[in-house]
Amino acid sequence: MYKFIVALSFIAVPHFLWAQLLPAENSRLHYRLIGFSFPADTGGNNYQLEVALGNHNTEDAFRRAVIATYNGHRNDLIAEVPYFGKDYTWRVIYADKNAVKTKSEFHHFSTSIIPDMDTGNTRVTVTKNVGTYKDALVCLDGNRAIYDMNGHPVWYLPTIDGLNNEKLRDVRDMKLTATGTITFLLNNVGYEINYDGKVLWKAPDNGAISHDSLEHYHHEFTKLRNGHYMILGAEFPLWKLPDHADSNVLLDAHTIYDSVNRAFFQKVEFGTLIEYDEKGNVLWSWRSSKYFQRSDLKDSINALGKFKDVHENSFCFDEQKKEILVSFRNVSQVLKVRYPTGAVVATYGHHYKMNSGERSSSDLFCNQHSVKRSKQGYIYLFNNNCCNKDETPRIEIMEELPFVGGRLRKIWEYSCVLDGWSLKRHPQFRSGGNVIELSNGSIFTSLATDLYSNIFIVGRDKKVQWSGMPEKWNQLESKWEPVFQYRASIITDQKDKERLIWNGTLRK
Repeated sequence: MYKFIVALSFIAVPHFLWAQLLPAENSRLHYRLIGFSFPADTGGNNYQLEVALGNHNTEDAFRRAVIATYNGHRNDLIAEVPYFGKDYTWRVIYADKNAVKTKSEFHHFSTSIIPDMDTGNTRVTVTKNVGTYKDALVCLDGNRAIYDMNGHPVWYLPTIDGLNNEKLRDVRDMKLTATGTITFLLNNVGYEINYDGKVLWKAPDNGAISHDSLEHYHHEFTKLRNGHYMILGAEFPLWKLPDHADSNVLLDAHTIYDSVNRAFFQKVEFGTLIEYDEKGNVLWSWRSSKYFQRSDLKDSINALGKFKDVHENSFCFDEQKKEILVSFRNVSQVLKVRYPTGAVVATYGHHYKMNSGERSSSDLFCNQHSVKRSKQGYIYLFNNNCCNKDETPRIEIMEELPFVGGRLRKIWEYSCVLDGWSLKRHPQFRSGGNVIELSNGSIFTSLATDLYSNIFIVGRDKKVQWSGMPEKWNQLESKWEPVFQYRASIITDQKDKERLIWNGTLRK
């Protein structure tokens, strides 16, 4: 474990009369960043919180083990304890207006540990930190954990739906919501939990939109600011192949020949986008198949006569403008969809010639991930840049130009630096990657493959402000290797951190 300075870091929050005792007696916590709450003293408001390492019930043993104290005028605070897998004892000393002190009884809790929280097994190696976001927290879906900016884990995903750590490997898109909860995809199902790990909402995977047994959720799950939920899904309708498809088409589980209509039909993966209310009712949905039936991709087939896989990989809902940006990696397109009509009003990126599938040239982006709308109204995304095999991925910001059908102009880009990595060893980043604009205009970015992983913040001046590399120890080969991240997210606002730790309550 890392070296710990004997002091508690804390976040002082506004005074609020809170009688509940937290952490609860003998609770077992999967986090080190803890909300302490204790009854207010009606005879005064001077408090001293003492925390000791170990489980103690006598004054002498407790005093010898005290690792930190906090003096203040509030009966709740957020403090950090040093270790996972340890017992702790704490108490409060009350002082009235005459400085007469009264000691509370001893309270006890412990922190649990899993192998991934042992920094000898899994770590985030911070390679640069200029201190701009020194109090931020980073959520890593590949690690299923939250880290501080020094690379220390402070929270990990506990058992969910009876799934223990070994079965929680398929976590994607873990991030904080506006209400202080955490959402993520686990085994292709959307979950919302609180800081304590309680499941608050789970996507109703019932096939109501896909007309299948499942909705086939994937890639991105977001809680909207209006309290609703939006998630990507998939459907697999049978599509008639173009008339010029001949008998060389391979017949398999996905392709059939209809002798009556003398035509080939194929099961094709298309995307769905679903909005649910708090009770799991479908409020709105959109199917990409309806658009692509009329688009330039309608007759786009490869040499085997198979349609392209046109599932989505990210979306961004502008609730004020009533517009949704939807990214389609495999065809290098971003669609702008009107809400709630579902009309596609612009197509950005590559375009395809009818009846041939030939792609027009474009230098905007290729195999992109994580499309977003900036505070200034620009479109920005993570460009995996797979069409340029000798170039690294890019972060790109583009403005929309007035043009029928849509057109973009690139106004800023950053070519990602690969620390200690050679493109000759692994020339393309085909999967993953995401971008988040921060309050000062900097971009938080996740860049990852199975063989390379780097999380960083870059300013508009193209200078890296922070970077960290998630790694795990390979026991067989005795070396550190990257931990693949599909997406990462960051918490920079102090009030957001308070909402997270107080399970959605912002103290006033």
